[in-house]
Amino acid sequence: MKKGLIALSPLVVFIVLYVVTSIIARDFYKVPITVAFMVASGYAIIISGGKPLRKRIDIYSRGAATDQMMLMIWIFILAGAFAHSAKVMGAIDATVNLSLTLLPGNMLLAGLFLAACFISLSVGTSVGTIVALTPIAAGVAEQTGMSIAMMTAVVVGGSLFGDNLSFISDTTIVATSTQGCKQSDKFRVNSFIVIPAAFIVLVAYIFLGAGIQSPTHIPDVSYIKVIPYLAVLITACAGMNVTAVLTLGIILTGIIGIVIGSYDLFGWFNAMGEGIKGMGELIIITMMAGGLLEVIKDNGGIDFIINRLTRHVSTKRGAELAVAGLVSFVNFCTANNTVAILTVGGIAKQIGDRFGVDNRKCASILDTFSCTIQGIIPYGAQLLMAAGLAQLNPVSILPYLYYPLIIGIAALLSIIFRYPKRYS
Repeated sequence: MKKGLIALSPLVVFIVLYVVTSIIARDFYKVPITVAFMVASGYAIIISGGKPLRKRIDIYSRGAATDQMMLMIWIFILAGAFAHSAKVMGAIDATVNLSLTLLPGNMLLAGLFLAACFISLSVGTSVGTIVALTPIAAGVAEQTGMSIAMMTAVVVGGSLFGDNLSFISDTTIVATSTQGCKQSDKFRVNSFIVIPAAFIVLVAYIFLGAGIQSPTHIPDVSYIKVIPYLAVLITACAGMNVTAVLTLGIILTGIIGIVIGSYDLFGWFNAMGEGIKGMGELIIITMMAGGLLEVIKDNGGIDFIINRLTRHVSTKRGAELAVAGLVSFVNFCTANNTVAILTVGGIAKQIGDRFGVDNRKCASILDTFSCTIQGIIPYGAQLLMAAGLAQLNPVSILPYLYYPLIIGIAALLSIIFRYPKRYS
C-alpha cells in the first residue's frame, strides 16, 4: 500500500501546487500550470527509486512522446496555424457575423450547443469539433458581451456528446471491443443515459440565452472569407482525418487571404508562425503531463488504485460502480479517455462477467464516465485546446461545463436505479 501511495504522490503534488494554491490565492494565474507540471515531474523522477537516473528520464520521455501524444501535438500545431491565419485573413469575423445574422440572440447558446453535438457526432472527435467552433464561439461572445469562458464551455460540452456516442469515436470503438459487444447495442444503451441529459442542457441554454441581444449593427458578411470554416466543417462532418481537415483549412486561408489582399505570402507565413507559437505552452503541458503519468504508471500507481477499488465488490451494482470508479480515476491520472478505457477495459470485462453485468451497459459506463472526467480536467486535451484557441486559462471554463457533469450524474443514477432496466 505504501508503495502505491508513493507512486500516486506526484499527482497530489501537482494538485496541491496548482489547484489548491490557486484556490487559496483566489487567482488561477498565480501558479502557471507549466511550473506545476515541472515541479511534479521532477518530484516523480526523484522518488522513482531503484533505477538509474537515465532510466527514469527515459521512462518520462517515453510517456511524453507516445504516438498519441505526438499526434495531439501535430493537431495543436496545425490548429494554431489555421486559427491565427484565419483570424488575420478575417475568416473568424466573417463567420461570426454570419452566425449573428442567421441565429437570433436568444438562440445563440442553444444553437452553438446543437452545432457542436451534431459535428462531434458526425466526426467522432471532440478535439476536431473544438478546433472548428471555439474561435467562432469566442468571436460571438465578444460581439454580444457574453462570457467567453461560457461560450467556450458550450462548445466543449457539445463536443463530448459525439465523443461519447459516435460510432467512429475512439472511445466507442475501444469500449465496445474490450467488452465484446456491438457498437449499435452500446449506442442504444448509451443514448438512454445521455440523450435526456443533453435535452436538459439544451433547455437550460435556451433559458440562459433568453436575455442575449444580437448587436444592432451587424457588418455585411464577406462570404468568401467564410469558405475556410465552411470547408473545415463540411470535411470534418464527412469524416476526413482532423489533420487533413486542418491542412485544407490552412491552404484555403492562404489562397483566399492572398487573393483578396488580407496579406501577402510572407504575411501568411508570419500569421501561421504566430499561431504555432501561441500553442507552445499547450504543447509543453501535453508532453509534461504524458511523461508524469507514464512515471506514475511505471511505478505501479495505476495498478494500485485498480486493485484497491476492486477488493470489496460483491454485487452487480457494486461491480458497475467499481468499473465507473476505475475508469474515472485512471482517466484523471492519464488525461486521455481512450487510454483510460484501454487500461481498465480488460479488468472491467472480468468484473462484469463475474457479477453478471451486461456487456453493453459496461461499455456505456466506461465511455460515459471517461468522457465526464475528460471534460472537467483542466489539463486534458479538450480544455487545453479550447482554452488556447479562446485565449483563456482552462480553469476559467470549468464553472460552465454543464454537459460533462450532467452525463456523469445521469450515468451514476443509471447504476444506482438499475436503468435502463433491460440492460441492468
